[in-house]
Amino acid sequence: MKIYKDDLDWAANQGIISAEQADTLWQALGDRRAQQPQFSAGNVAYYFGALIVISAMGWFMGLAWESFSGGGLFLIATIYALLFIMAGRTLYFSQNVRIAGGLLFTIAVCMTPLAIYGLQRWTGFWLVGDPGSYRDFYVWIRGGWFFMELATIISSLVALHFVRFPFLVAPLAFSLWFMAMDIVPLIYEGEGIIWQQRLLVSMWFGIAMIIAAYWVDLRNRRSQGDYGFWLYFFGLISFWGSLPLMPSETEWDHFLYCLVNLILMFLSILLKRRIFMIFGGLGVFGYLTRLALVVFANSLLFPFALSALGIAIIYLGVLYQKHYKALEQWIQRIVPEWMEKLIPREN
Repeated sequence: MKIYKDDLDWAANQGIISAEQADTLWQALGDRRAQQPQFSAGNVAYYFGALIVISAMGWFMGLAWESFSGGGLFLIATIYALLFIMAGRTLYFSQNVRIAGGLLFTIAVCMTPLAIYGLQRWTGFWLVGDPGSYRDFYVWIRGGWFFMELATIISSLVALHFVRFPFLVAPLAFSLWFMAMDIVPLIYEGEGIIWQQRLLVSMWFGIAMIIAAYWVDLRNRRSQGDYGFWLYFFGLISFWGSLPLMPSETEWDHFLYCLVNLILMFLSILLKRRIFMIFGGLGVFGYLTRLALVVFANSLLFPFALSALGIAIIYLGVLYQKHYKALEQWIQRIVPEWMEKLIPREN
């Protein structure tokens, strides 16, 4: 729920609070939210600039970087990280510019995979053979990237220990997602890796990340920073993304997939996380679309079935948007008291 100055003025006119209290409260709320992430020109510039730097040192890194030796790449990444840490420390702790400072710490953490890659190329130490150029880290699934991901996770945790900035969870969750794919060659080394093994590892990694995000949600109020979002996001990508690719031999397998997505939609209301509703809704939509294609594929009713499906989805969306709060309150009423402590707090 958003609060505007007009709301406080209305409360003052109704005699709920005085005009002086309304002004004082509005000033206090403004000071409290000044350093919180919000959609403003300044914050957009901060995040956009950080994304450009991270991309320059990662996704958009060309083969020209390979002309540097492993020691050169390690030195470049280390110097970059130290400079970002010093600048971030000044902004975050000395000048109280928390968002810009926190983003600089995040950029420093994102230098970790490049530094470890340079160190490994310098020493020639790889777990499962040379995985290729650094640019391939974001493209190919290979066990040789494992130490880069592990080091990034550790550096994210260390940074979070000293700097309470929620976006630092993003490189941690991103590395966990990549690790879910790259760890498969290490687990099944020499056994002939098959696609289903990758899917199973990805699914269980995703479940573990979702559980970790839930634990973080229980320990932290979201008003103090949403530290669970990125874990939920990449956990759901890893878990949910593997489900439709699993082998399905019977119609019951597809129905079970639909039930899992319905559970995700229910968790969205229970945990107050809209992201579960997005993934669950897409899954249910995919299942209903499959039913329409299978049942009415060769029938004159096929276009009518698809139209009915689309209208039904829109109608359900309208109902959800209109009765979301009532549905949430109903679920909270039927939840036993002992379970209330297991529901994350928003405020």
